[in-house]
Amino acid sequence: MFFASDNWAGAHPRIADSLSANAEGFAAAYGNGSLDKAVAERFNEIFEREVSVFFVATGTAANSLAMASLTRPGGIVLAHREAHMIEDESGAPEYLTGGARVKPVDGALGRIEPALLDRAIRQPATRFPHGGQAVAVSITQSTESGTVYSLEEIEAIGAIARGHGLPFHMDGARFANALVSLGTTPAEMTWKRGVDVLSFGGTKNGCWCAEAVVFMDPKAAKEFPFLRMRAGQLFSKSRFVAAQFDAYLKDGLWLETARHSNALAAQLAKAIEGSGLARLGWKPQANEVFAVIRSEAAERLKKAGAVFYEWDAPAGLDLAADERLFRFVTSFATTQQDVDRFAELIA
Repeated sequence: MFFASDNWAGAHPRIADSLSANAEGFAAAYGNGSLDKAVAERFNEIFEREVSVFFVATGTAANSLAMASLTRPGGIVLAHREAHMIEDESGAPEYLTGGARVKPVDGALGRIEPALLDRAIRQPATRFPHGGQAVAVSITQSTESGTVYSLEEIEAIGAIARGHGLPFHMDGARFANALVSLGTTPAEMTWKRGVDVLSFGGTKNGCWCAEAVVFMDPKAAKEFPFLRMRAGQLFSKSRFVAAQFDAYLKDGLWLETARHSNALAAQLAKAIEGSGLARLGWKPQANEVFAVIRSEAAERLKKAGAVFYEWDAPAGLDLAADERLFRFVTSFATTQQDVDRFAELIA
């Protein structure tokens, strides 16, 4: 019962098979092979326009280099207070941008509140030399709280960014999970709502190591090949990332795996909600479930074989003295048996 993180899951068999199938023979290096080009064309198809795609190793590299492509002197990126760029990337965005800062913006359950974003951009601290200048807006979809921005919410934030002349970035480490949750298309969830740059994640959803930075306007990517090279993120044998994306995107596998993990997360949430030992912190919308559990009960669940993490409680969530907040994450590798067994334990 591994619910610690979707990063703990291995690779989907079809993706592993694709890696093996492309392990023999020779192919042009540094993204110039036929498979690399075929995958780039596949991205054009799923986004319904010509885009520029750059493979990188990690989501942190994708986010940080995306910000590096957008920053200017004194740069300030505006993101949610709990964004991965702020909480979990150890200063990498600041380092790889050459000193840009990420400024937190509040909002309930991982989602930026548009009015607070507009106010933050208008503050003198983001508009003059002593404070710096706002250079980009970034949202996480799905969020670090397991919630999902609606299309209308994305469009509202995109309109604010556009109104202030700022590029709009989306951290899509769990892009597919948000996509199937909304029942929409990649185009509708990104550039049709104002998104300019996307960190496209595959690793959490069944790939071995496959992330990409996607520019919705190829003209905006002119400098990016140099940034990626300078950061040591240009793979010589990039066909092995392409091979993963090739299988990932073929026949809707990426949507199939996301639907699977979302569905099991919903079942997990139902089991928690119906138990006498725990309650939901809030309703999940993708593949992350946050539960309030009494400390002693949590320890018993762990001793019985359930693996999950304690999480910092957000403002507004009231906990009793013996309660803590925990995160449970499902993945393509989570089984029905895992969820059923946990439901028995917590019932």
